Amino acid sequence: MGMMGAKSWAVMGMLLLSSGCAHQATRPVDNSDQPYRIGREDVLDVAVWRDGDLSRTLPVRPDGFISLPMVGEVRAEGRTPVELSDQIRESLKPYVQDPRVTVIVREVNSTRVFITGEVAHPGAYPLRGRVSVLQAIALAGGFTDFADRDGIVVLRRQGAEGEPIPVSYSELVEDAKNNEPLALRPGDTIVVP
Repeated sequence: MGMMGAKSWAVMGMLLLSSGCAHQATRPVDNSDQPYRIGREDVLDVAVWRDGDLSRTLPVRPDGFISLPMVGEVRAEGRTPVELSDQIRESLKPYVQDPRVTVIVREVNSTRVFITGEVAHPGAYPLRGRVSVLQAIALAGGFTDFADRDGIVVLRRQGAEGEPIPVSYSELVEDAKNNEPLALRPGDTIVVP
């Protein structure tokens, strides 16, 4: 390897080392409202227009499926009500002429966030409306004496990257007036080390 190759490797190494600074730059997080996705334990009204025998109110089972007459097993978990109604309509076409299907979420039981680590009451909490990280920590009774307030991580299982989102309590409080807080989504886990 020549002198030029060694210099380029040295520069590359310095760039890599300098990118791992102690104060991480916060990356933009998608706070936009997402369409509601049906989850386990939700209760659904499945209405087939002009066919009371096929219409049902039923819970989504723990495996994420529902059972309907003539259709059988249908995966409901992870779908929007419109996607599920389209699936059921397609499945009914061989049996019913021009089926019109509507799916309504009667009870929302699956939307929870999880808080673990150094908070007073770790556990699962219902997610009703827009809830920020600060609000979720308040629901869990606040920090314990040993909490690392600037080392909080939000684990988001859905999304493009699925990477942990670092959160600094100091920055959240400091920037509360200027920035929109990180809105939690169903299934998010807040880890307070």
